[in-house]
Amino acid sequence: MNNERLEFLGDAVLDAVVGDLVFQHFADRKEGFLTNARSKIVQRETLNKLAVDIGLDKMVQYSYSIVTHKNNIYGNAFEALMGAIYLDQGYYRCKEFFEQRILKNYINLDQLAMKEINFKSHLMEWSQKRRVDIVFQLVNQDMEDAHNYTFESIVMLEGEVAGRGKGYSKKESHQVAARKALGKLRNDGEFTKRIIEKAKSRQQAAEEPKAENESAEADA
Repeated sequence: MNNERLEFLGDAVLDAVVGDLVFQHFADRKEGFLTNARSKIVQRETLNKLAVDIGLDKMVQYSYSIVTHKNNIYGNAFEALMGAIYLDQGYYRCKEFFEQRILKNYINLDQLAMKEINFKSHLMEWSQKRRVDIVFQLVNQDMEDAHNYTFESIVMLEGEVAGRGKGYSKKESHQVAARKALGKLRNDGEFTKRIIEKAKSRQQAAEEPKAENESAEADA
């Protein structure tokens, strides 16, 4: 009835394929750079655009009940396509498809890798739209060697740890934590639903005393 299972599979396959190709393309780059480069390709904005570029948007059928989430439908369909290719032809055909049909025609890896993505800003925007309480917290600071400090931070949504990240600066650790939190929100529907429900409950609890005070003032 829908592509949700294929999306789940395609998401995992896409991470592996893109990670494989990025690893090969940037042979002298470290883990942090490779992780960011992969994230820029598999992020929703990029997948939505790729789906439209290859004409997948013209083949998608969706219910009007989910029209409010239409901005994610095409990217989800692209993931489902990758999942279908994997089931039908296997991993190496998936990799060949993405490398030959997608990378060569629609993505410049070197340009995309240099594009800065502010994961923290994206997470803050997501939280503000849904009035979700968000806190970044430094939890550890250590010295890797004589010259390099490392920082570890967490980001909490409505009091729950959503992401944890390490970096050579507090800013970098926040970005890594935010990237992981965005991934959790995208892939863990139960977590996302719980966080939004917590935010709504907190807002309602805060508004009740205000409504009671207004009612008391009106009676007076």
